[in-house]
Amino acid sequence: MKLYGSQTSPYVRRIRLLLADVPCEFIKLNILEGADRQTLAAMNPTLRIPMLTDGAQTIFDSGVIYRYLAAKQGITALSWYQENQLTVINAVNDSLVMLFQCSRSGLDTNDDKLFYNLQRERIVTSLFVLEQQAANAEFASWGYPAMALYSLLDWILFRELLELDDYPALLAFVAQNKQQPMVAESDPRLT
Repeated sequence: MKLYGSQTSPYVRRIRLLLADVPCEFIKLNILEGADRQTLAAMNPTLRIPMLTDGAQTIFDSGVIYRYLAAKQGITALSWYQENQLTVINAVNDSLVMLFQCSRSGLDTNDDKLFYNLQRERIVTSLFVLEQQAANAEFASWGYPAMALYSLLDWILFRELLELDDYPALLAFVAQNKQQPMVAESDPRLT
């Protein structure tokens, strides 16, 4: 198996954490330019990472990759509650990625514009729910939802996208899981 992605992507990282004990080659791509961009375009029409190849099979999207690996490895399917947790995590992640890309494109994401306002609102309401769930120890088991949450939160800290001081349970969750398998090797700061 080969996993294609960047060192900094939280979506790639969650799959790397899932594969901590599985032989898999990590192919690091710079998806914004050059030959790596061409590789991405040749493999995935959505032009997004991660991508997983397993023999002749190529799978796109971290959620689809997770389901593929879960079936292949005999991992119990996520409950509907856990699927909802992932939806909340992905909502924060997607909104932050969009704001990050806008900011890197020279746009002022602090402007009072509908698009930016909607993203900020989604982030705040979703982080509030995740804070409550973390305070209730709902991510105490190091399964895929916890891996996705860890990848998101550490990416927020790495990119300095938000102050997380208002989310002590989420910060405690990050601190408690720094020693999990593959966390150090997949750190986005290693770019």
